[in-house]
Amino acid sequence: MSSFFGIGKTRTFKPRRDAPEGSKQYALRKYAEATLGSGNLRAAVILPEGEDLNEWLAVHTVDFFNHLNMLYGTVTEFCGQKECPVMSAGPRYEYLWEDGVTYRRPTKLPAPVYIDNLMNWVQGLLDDETVFPSKIGVPFPRNFRDTVKTICRRLFRVYAHLYSNHFEQICALGIEAHLNTSYRHFFLFINEFDLIDKKELVPLEELNDAILAEGESGPNSTPRQR
Repeated sequence: MSSFFGIGKTRTFKPRRDAPEGSKQYALRKYAEATLGSGNLRAAVILPEGEDLNEWLAVHTVDFFNHLNMLYGTVTEFCGQKECPVMSAGPRYEYLWEDGVTYRRPTKLPAPVYIDNLMNWVQGLLDDETVFPSKIGVPFPRNFRDTVKTICRRLFRVYAHLYSNHFEQICALGIEAHLNTSYRHFFLFINEFDLIDKKELVPLEELNDAILAEGESGPNSTPRQR
């Protein structure tokens, strides 16, 4: 399957299915797409008046997963176990994997293995109707926000790995603007709803500060992470 950017991808994850037409999530996704089209990402993350927060969180979590899945798929040939023997965000930050099933304790894994596990774990949650209901009238679980926070915290680690370890390859592929826009949207959203602790965001702190400080000068204006 060709990627979102027209670049072949080797990643096998399937995009999470769209919400059923006529559902609240379907309507919110269309609203979000229209707002994104205006180029104002700050406005695009704000909860529309009168709408349910859980529905809004669900729509964006699915979209962030799909976009990041496709972005990572463009660099898989550069992110092998030899090239990336640990899951890291540069030399100072290393991530361990734990899912309570296969990996019951925090475990050091090569980056591609870590990300495989992470993406499959997220997709399992997104496809679980008891966790991410898509049918009209089905309520969200009481701990839904906590689930979204855990997903976003782990998705951030993939963004951090891409910026810290593969930005040169991404620039060589000519897709840095796509990465910048995707991350900027993600960061503004998690900042708006306080979904990730600040200490978890430290690996991209300089970039995050720049995003918060900048004006609405365009969706691709995010400075490059050095």
